[in-house]
Amino acid sequence: MVESLTATLGRLQHQRALVSMFTSHRTLFVLLWIVAFASVFVWQRNIVDGFFVFGRGVSKGKPLPRLRPVAFNLTDFGAVGDGVTVNTEAFERAISAISKLGKRGGAQLNVPPGRWLTAPFNLTSHMTLFLAQDAEILGIQDEKYWPLMPPLPSYGYGREHPGPRYGSLIHGQNLKDVVITGHNGTINGQGQTWWKKYRQKLLNNTRGPLVQIMWSSDIVITNITLRDSPFWTLHPYDCKNVTIRNVTILAPIFEAPNTDGIDPDSCEDMVIEDCYISVGDDAIAIKSGWDQYGIAYGRPSTNILIRNLVVRSMVSAGISIGSEMSGGVSHVTVENLLVWGSRRAVRIKTAPGRGGYVKHITYRNLTFDNVRVGIVIKTDYNEHPDEGYDRKALPVLEDISFTSVHGQGVRVPVRIHGSEEIPVRNVTFRDMSVGITYKKKHIFQCAFVEGRVIGTIFPAPCENLDRYNEQEQLVKRSSSQNITDIDYDF
Repeated sequence: MVESLTATLGRLQHQRALVSMFTSHRTLFVLLWIVAFASVFVWQRNIVDGFFVFGRGVSKGKPLPRLRPVAFNLTDFGAVGDGVTVNTEAFERAISAISKLGKRGGAQLNVPPGRWLTAPFNLTSHMTLFLAQDAEILGIQDEKYWPLMPPLPSYGYGREHPGPRYGSLIHGQNLKDVVITGHNGTINGQGQTWWKKYRQKLLNNTRGPLVQIMWSSDIVITNITLRDSPFWTLHPYDCKNVTIRNVTILAPIFEAPNTDGIDPDSCEDMVIEDCYISVGDDAIAIKSGWDQYGIAYGRPSTNILIRNLVVRSMVSAGISIGSEMSGGVSHVTVENLLVWGSRRAVRIKTAPGRGGYVKHITYRNLTFDNVRVGIVIKTDYNEHPDEGYDRKALPVLEDISFTSVHGQGVRVPVRIHGSEEIPVRNVTFRDMSVGITYKKKHIFQCAFVEGRVIGTIFPAPCENLDRYNEQEQLVKRSSSQNITDIDYDF
């Protein structure tokens, strides 16, 4: 009897232990699932919204791009992908059908494998343009098929000629919730004819970009290739909440004039990441309007993150700010950047008459490989739309930092060319070691610049900068910020 009672009590204790263990493990399991789900949710939200918080931060509550409830194939609208048939009407019919579905969440237009020749066409809101692997949208080369548009209001003149400008191959205005993506399909501007006519001065209007989105928000461009644009390749203009990820942009490194890769222009809350760009001008050029027109338009480019890029520019620079920056540029972070085989790596360019400002700019983790000039700040880039600009409108350049800059095969690592009327203020260098090929004395060149060097950097900095040790304690104050040792013979 006693043995039976003891056995029963043992079983009850064992059952209670099992129940307790199961309950605690179930609780832990549920908690882990909650954490995992929340992490995935946050990750997805951040990936879409840009996954960054800096400066003022990205505003919350942005709608997420979503799977569309309806999908169309371009061939449903009569398109033929033979590289010869002009498919403009098929694109227009498809996008017209999508425009009627906005309240239902829009629709996706699938572009299947093939070569789809077209004149320029317009996108609509709540639309996904999906390019399959081996799908190629080809821009028609005859300019008579490209519509003329008014000059950009913040440029006034027209970038290359007075008056109207050609529109872009793929265009959008006042849009919301637009996705351009695919399995690395291609949008090809076939710009060779445009470049030749430009060089021969046979064009009477400013060339058009390959893709231009204006006055729009919630734009995602991912997993595609853009190539051989007539002019600037991807031009978001006065847009908010733009993500550009995993995009390849190509044009010949010579003989393809002004084929900038990405030109954020008066844009706010933007991420450009995981891209490869090799073009005939700046890989990226952040802009905000030109002289008196940009000042009057008054829309800055702000809160922009550029990261994890490999870029090349034999004609201009890897990452530029300006020279059209009259609306102001601020709170820009450039990080994890490799610039190879290029004329310049990172550059800020402006001039008297621009007005505006470039401030709160952070560069970190930069690698230069075979670059003629690594870091350039230039204040005499004197291109103007007309004679109506205010020569007293002087830009402000301040609060610019460079951290972890490395590389090899660089002729001039730093050239900061401020001036008496446009000094460069509060520039910081930290953790810099660049292998040089230039043997003259002044390989870290400065004029009218004020700032500091923290710790030991190579090559030796110019005398204009204050020296601090690694603990950020002042070691030596500069005797003058106005010393000029700029040497353009390189």
